[in-house]
Amino acid sequence: MSDKGESYKVVSDNRQARFRYEILETYEAGVELKGTEVKSIRQGKVNLRDGYALIRNGEAWLLNVHISPYESSGTFFNHDPRRTRRLLLHKKEIRKLIGKVEQEGLTLVPLKMYMKRGFVKVAIALAKGKKIHDKRETIKQRQDKREMARAMKRY
Repeated sequence: MSDKGESYKVVSDNRQARFRYEILETYEAGVELKGTEVKSIRQGKVNLRDGYALIRNGEAWLLNVHISPYESSGTFFNHDPRRTRRLLLHKKEIRKLIGKVEQEGLTLVPLKMYMKRGFVKVAIALAKGKKIHDKRETIKQRQDKREMARAMKRY
C-alpha cells in the first residue's frame, strides 16, 4: 500500500480541550456532511472550540461546531454553520460510549478535524472536566518545561 493512503491533513485543532479536560480515550469518527460543508472544511474554515458530542437514540451527534458557509456558491445552496451533524461510529463503540457518559459523567469533546483519504474525520475524546487547581498545575508544568528547555539551550 502506498504512503499516500495513510497520510492525513489536520484542518482544525481544539487546543482548548486539552486545557479544560483530562483526556481519557480518543475515537476516530466520520461526519455526515453536505457538499458546501466539505468545501469549507477543505479551506480550513472550521471552529471546534465550543463543540461537543452527544449520544441520542443510539446515534452520536456533533453539536455547536462552526463550519463557515462556502463563499464561492450562492446563499441558496449553503448550509447552516452551527447545525447538528451526525457522527459515524460503529454500534459497539456507541454502546461503550453510552455506558461511560451516562454512568461516569464523562463528556465527549472534539479534539481535531482532519482529512483522511479524502474523507472528513473527527477525533473525539472521552474526557473528564478539570478543576481549577488541575488547570493551575498544567500551567505550572508548562512553564517548568519552558524554563528547562531554555536552560538546556544555553549550554
